[in-house]
Amino acid sequence: VQLQASGGGLAQTGGSLRLACAFSGRTFSNYDMGWFRQAPGKEREFVAGLGHYQTSYADSVKGRFTISRDNAKKTVYLQMNSLKPEDTAVYYCAAKWARAVTVSILTEEYDYWGQGTQVTVSS
Repeated sequence: VQLQASGGGLAQTGGSLRLACAFSGRTFSNYDMGWFRQAPGKEREFVAGLGHYQTSYADSVKGRFTISRDNAKKTVYLQMNSLKPEDTAVYYCAAKWARAVTVSILTEEYDYWGQGTQVTVSS
């Protein structure tokens, strides 16, 4: 599996960005997809996840971010609205074989990772 993230950049507080992650190499529909982020000096943290039966969000992004997937395009998206300076981080997409009904929020349970895309929100 290969994951290619794109769409990062610079936004102002209150602005929006949409990240995309292109999936290749296996059957996309067999995988749960997640977005994680890592700010300087901090651990990588869960942002949002999407499986067949469940969508999950970190409390810090609920109501502002939306994860979605297009199985025909083999792409997962993260729409980020009402951005805040604390959203500044490198964002990573990840794929996990869909073994369970619930979506995992744990980095160690994801099998494949993209290269990351930088999101910077100015105050």
